[in-house]
Amino acid sequence: MERREKLYEGKAKIIYATDDPDKNILYFKDDATAFNGAKKGTIMDKGVINNKVSAKLFQMLAENGVESHFIERLSDREMLARKVDIMLVEVVARNYIAGSLAKRMGKDEGGKLDKPIIEYYYKDDALNDPMINRDHVLVFGIATAEQIDTARATAIKVNQILSEYLFERDILLVDFKLEFGNYNGKMLLADEICPDTCRLWDRHTLEKLDKDRFRRELGNVEDAYLEVCRRVCGEL
Repeated sequence: MERREKLYEGKAKIIYATDDPDKNILYFKDDATAFNGAKKGTIMDKGVINNKVSAKLFQMLAENGVESHFIERLSDREMLARKVDIMLVEVVARNYIAGSLAKRMGKDEGGKLDKPIIEYYYKDDALNDPMINRDHVLVFGIATAEQIDTARATAIKVNQILSEYLFERDILLVDFKLEFGNYNGKMLLADEICPDTCRLWDRHTLEKLDKDRFRRELGNVEDAYLEVCRRVCGEL
């Protein structure tokens, strides 16, 4: 597969065209951002780890009936993926009280929710990705009813599969963000699933093993990412 021109560079990845118009190459960077880019830094080998963890989880989800844009991992930092038209809605699934949910509801972090909460956020950096609901999605034409409902149903399924998979590896899936893209009329899971996009806590100690260590300057960020990779992939 030949890598061609750069199509887009985001906070965590660069997307390249290939000699196949239906496929892109995703290059995972070590750049780290938080608070919609207000905080910036670097996490050593983050791109390598996120690529590996995402590939493993996409493969595992495919084995459980969840289709995604993932095709294969090409190298330490490169992933071959189907070219999708990204829906401008981020879908967040929450299993425990943490982060912005704790602030919005005036609750302490750590409590397990009686049932998962599914939230939607409008993908717009200039607006700081505001939280929206299904009515906003439909009234403003951000996505169709079928697209947002498919995304919700898939997020619920992914949450169940990932929660069980990670729990067996002594990791609590606290919350996570998913993105979806249209591929030939079908909504596919897209982007990445990794410590950048998930809150992951050690099941026994509740130690944070995700980007919150960077956001909150807790230290040992690289070690946390490596530990997630070890538990998820079975190797470093």
